[in-house]
Parts: sequence; structure tokens; C-alpha cells
Amino acid sequence: MTLQTALSGLNGAQTGLNTVSNDLANANTTAYKNETSLFAYIFPADETNVPGIGVATSEIDTDYSQGNLSATGNPLDTAIEGSGFFTVSNNGTQQYTRDGSFSLDTDGTLVTSSGAKVLGFAPGASSASGAPAPITINTGAVAANATGNVGLTLDLNSGDTPIPGNTVFNPTDNTTYNESTSVAAYDSLGNANRVNLYFVENPPANGNTPTWTVIAQPVSPTGVAITGPLNLTTLSFNSSGVLTGGSPAALPVNWGNGAANSNINFNFNGTTLGAQDFAVAGTTNDGYAPGSYSGVNIASNGQVTATYSNGQTVSAGTLSIANFINQAGLQPVTGNLYAATATSGQPVIDAPGVGQAGQIKGGYLEQSNASTSSLLVSLIQFQQAYQANTSVIQTEQQDSQRLVQI
Repeated sequence: MTLQTALSGLNGAQTGLNTVSNDLANANTTAYKNETSLFAYIFPADETNVPGIGVATSEIDTDYSQGNLSATGNPLDTAIEGSGFFTVSNNGTQQYTRDGSFSLDTDGTLVTSSGAKVLGFAPGASSASGAPAPITINTGAVAANATGNVGLTLDLNSGDTPIPGNTVFNPTDNTTYNESTSVAAYDSLGNANRVNLYFVENPPANGNTPTWTVIAQPVSPTGVAITGPLNLTTLSFNSSGVLTGGSPAALPVNWGNGAANSNINFNFNGTTLGAQDFAVAGTTNDGYAPGSYSGVNIASNGQVTATYSNGQTVSAGTLSIANFINQAGLQPVTGNLYAATATSGQPVIDAPGVGQAGQIKGGYLEQSNASTSSLLVSLIQFQQAYQANTSVIQTEQQDSQRLVQI
């Protein structure tokens, strides 16, 4: 019986050594979770009030507490601040990890350090929109977008002197207009043309609030006029200086450089007339030049946004976070991943910050929660237990040999 007891102790010590050694080996593994061997007494069957006859491993317990977060400076590195796991596809099987050492493969798909595809929700979607799918970023060029809509909010000065009605407009003669500005106008090839805008205060009729004529002239990137000046619209105001008419207005343009013809809609909503200096209070423009991929940003809400050299940003989707009713039931698998089991239950998948899902911290990685100093102490204890049980077994073997020799 002593031999069996010592043998069970030897096996238990070996299990403890294996567990501690694995923890030590992964002390620097991103988001690794410390494991602990738990043991139980073995008692003789159907007997009471008798000594135990050994030890057995009851389970390997995983400590899922969060490790410290470490800044890396890599925008693709991502840590979960709170509960949950990143959802990934490993060879078509949905699995889970806390390791946010992400990178882009040759197709621009976000992947883990082991090559599993990171899953998330499509731009504008949520967990209610279906199962998460791989997040792919366009790392190539972004085509140009011709300007189709321009928003222009102006502060016009009611103290300006009206221009006489018989005055011939001349863009090179600032006495033929009151104010001017310009806006970018991209054609279908991405050329950064401009539209010069001139504002002429008309003499008031019968004491009414004066109207303002807007004259437009498209010019090439080199400043050459593409067409002559065109009357775009006439802005009208009430006695409180609130815009009442003339917006929106359309400007047709034939760029004449191989690009498609444009029809640019100008919206002057919000423009006011008052005792104020002329100013451009705000502009919007839906056109842009071609651009190339320049980087990516992962926000605290999990949104993955690609940036391009032309200043454009494009959402590639939102990371998905999985939580389990019993995360202790997860099954560790190769690649710093976990698989769901009947014990863990099925995952509840949400966007970061929704429900029980933690927030995301881009540019950070979660460190292992294994404590090297504690593990070294445990390693010594298991080594001593192993040696002690080995000595008992050796003694039993020697006694058995003497008994045989008698």
C-alpha cells in the first residue's frame, strides 16, 4: 500500500512540475493565463475513518484574471480591458483568445500571431446583424472621387457697399465684386481643380434686404480658367439676415482634361447676413484625390479604421468580443487559443463595451498573469515532493529485494 501511495504522490508531483514548467515557459507569452494543478485525497472504497492511500489530480485550474497592459507602439496590437475574448476563425473553426498580437496577411485580413483570422462585425453592423466575419482592410490604393456636393456656410457683411447694377463683372477687378473665396473641386481623375466664387451685393429694391449674386469660375490646378464666369445663384435674406432662397444651386463643369463632366451642387444653408466681417464659417466637400494606404487605428469601441494618404478614413468593421457563462470550462488549444465546450457554454458575442464585453485598447498588449517568483517557489516544492516520493519507492524496492532474499 505504501508503494501505491508513494507512486500516486510521484505522479501528482510530476503533474505539478509539468504545470509549473509550462507556466514558466509562458511567463512572457502575450495574455497567457496561469494554470494550477489541483489535487484530491484518495481513500479506500467503502471504508471510513481510515488514512488516505494517495493523491490524485482533480483538475487543472486556469486563472483568467487580467494581466498588466503594456504599450507597444504598434497600432495593430490590441488588448481587452475587462472581460471577454477576441473571436477568431482557426481553419474554419470559431475559437477565442486574449492575445491581441494582430497583423495583416497578404490579403489585408487581420490575423493573430498564429494565423487565425480575427472576426468582427461589418461597418455599421452589430451583434444583432448576424455572425461575425473576418475583418479585411484595403491596403491598396483608394480611387479618386469627383466632387459632387459642396457645403459652404458664409458670414456676409451687411455693411458692404452694393455694386451698381450696370457694373461689368471682372474677376481681376475687385471693385466689381464685394467678397471672394474658393473651394476645391476634384474631377473623376482626382485632379485638384478649384472653383473661385465671387459675391456681389446687389442694390436693394424698394428698401428691401439686398440680395447677393454668386458668380463661379472653375479653374485648373495651374490656375487657368476652364470656363468664363458663370452666375451660380442669387442668395436672398429676410430682415433678420436669415437665408431664404438661392440654395442649393448646381454648377455644370466640362473639365476638358479627359475627366468626366461634373455637376457640382452648392449648398449655402446656414449662411447669414449681418453687421459682421466676411468669413467662411464652414465647408464640406465629398470629393478627394487618389490615395494609398497609410495605416490603421483600432478605437476603444473596437472599430477598425484604415487611413489613406489623401486624408480619407474607411471603417473596416468592429472587433467582436465573446463572453461565456463559465469561462473556466474553456479548453486551451494550440496557438494561445481556447475552444468552447459544453461546460463553458455557448459564447455571447458583442461589440466592445456592449453588455459584459470589455473595452479595447489599441497599441497595447496584455501580459501573462503568471508570477515568476511564485512559480519558482512552487517548482521547488514539487521537486521536493517528487524526490521524497522517489525515496519512498526506492526504500520499498530495497525492502522487497531483502524479503525475497530471505
